[in-house]
Amino acid sequence: MSIEIARVDGVADDDDVLTEEALAFVEELHHRFDARRRDLLVARAERRARIARGEPLDFLAETREVRESEWRVPPPPEALADRRVEITGPASPAKMAINALNSGARVWLADLEDASSPTWENVVGSVRNLREAARGTLAWTSPDGREYALRDDVRRPTVVTRPRGWHLPEKHVLVDGERASGSLVDFGLHFAHTANALIEHGAGPYYYLPKLESHLEARLWNDVFAFSEERMALPAGSIRATVLIETIPAAFEMDEILYELRDHASGLNAGRWDYLFSIIKVFRDAGPEFIVPDRASVSMTAPFMRAYTELLVKTCHRRGAVAMGGMAAFVPNRADPEATAVAFEKVRADKTREAADGFDGSWVAHPDLVPVCREVFDDVLGDRPNQLDRQRPEVEVSAAELLDVAATGGAVTEAGLRTNLSVGVAYTAAWLAGSGAVALHSLMEDAATAEISRSQVWQQLQHGVVLADTGRTMTPELVREVLDEEVAALAADVPRDRFAQYYEPAARLVADLVLADDYVDFLTLPAYELLA
Repeated sequence: MSIEIARVDGVADDDDVLTEEALAFVEELHHRFDARRRDLLVARAERRARIARGEPLDFLAETREVRESEWRVPPPPEALADRRVEITGPASPAKMAINALNSGARVWLADLEDASSPTWENVVGSVRNLREAARGTLAWTSPDGREYALRDDVRRPTVVTRPRGWHLPEKHVLVDGERASGSLVDFGLHFAHTANALIEHGAGPYYYLPKLESHLEARLWNDVFAFSEERMALPAGSIRATVLIETIPAAFEMDEILYELRDHASGLNAGRWDYLFSIIKVFRDAGPEFIVPDRASVSMTAPFMRAYTELLVKTCHRRGAVAMGGMAAFVPNRADPEATAVAFEKVRADKTREAADGFDGSWVAHPDLVPVCREVFDDVLGDRPNQLDRQRPEVEVSAAELLDVAATGGAVTEAGLRTNLSVGVAYTAAWLAGSGAVALHSLMEDAATAEISRSQVWQQLQHGVVLADTGRTMTPELVREVLDEEVAALAADVPRDRFAQYYEPAARLVADLVLADDYVDFLTLPAYELLA
């Protein structure tokens, strides 16, 4: 084989995951599909360059027939028909995976992407945990002797795995001397180890696809799926995929993305932070009309966000696909029951809006929020698995409405700047330490929130925004001053044995990104080079 594994000191034996058969499959995927993946990344950059030169972002003329003709994706398999509440979280460590599987949610989004730091230990551990989950044997014993195991008294959720996006490499897997694609490594190892077991247990290899920017990227995934089913002698359509519409280009190609996935399509999901991050990234050369106010003030009821979610529900239901709502990221604080009660009511209101709009289910980040989300969707769905029959013919969304960031309202403030820099550094430090999901200020943060945080600061600096609460102008000097203050505050709050040693490299990276003249497309790319 021309595939090589760069072993990592301190990582437990990984031979059970890196079997000859699994690695041969990953190598095949690389040889067949990686060149196309790289070409599509070039196409992304070329498209953004055309937008920078003034080409409007709009619905594609060349795919009008796909949007206007009548076609539907296959009905969802039984295991994916009812998705009224989905819990998200990393597949490693095992404790978090077991807690998700015992949560009572209908679906667990097992995240190898935004909620996972891609250390080699996490990559291998995630596949191992998902393999054992597929077999129903996942268990773990903590160092203090506490045992964690899958419960028999709760309905076990269907597992939908999210591999890394097309842009991320895997430096520990080399094929012909080249770094392999993180997405193909995640998918290949997971599929090789779980596909047959999942089908035997009445489910299947199901995936969430992140960060897509075009229907051609969905076409590549579809070709990967079709080849994999044939290679493993599985029935066509055994794989089902739900696509996260979390980039602004993808919002203009929802029909086309579902169409390209054909028999493998299951649904679409409405993200939030990655969507805002994408708007800043794509329109970074545009005028002040694309300045996004403090992220805490941008709700899903903002006109451009409302247009996006309404279009998503209409598109999905017209095509027979499920529409999944956004994340409730609140983490209950048992030391502050009043604040927790207020937050729960906000979560309930947000899920109520989604259910009333026609979404078929929604996401939560913490097991305590599963009952809240379930109750809201129970009230709307009753015994029905979904509301695919709600077609939303009254919804008409234009390109201008999808791009109307200026109508958002809200302001850019120094308080928001401080939050962005604090969250950006704290999350990046945790990520460098190997934790991809971390609770900060009673919210579960992942790579998406770090991306919008640093992107907002970069954008505000580029435009010299005047901060509404202090009247100060955004300058590099102000950013350095606030960054130093926020890092000092973080270091004072966090025990020295947690993430403190990572604050310096994290702060240095965040400073480099927000102060750079040229925007860096993904924080996780330079951060990955710092990851031990």
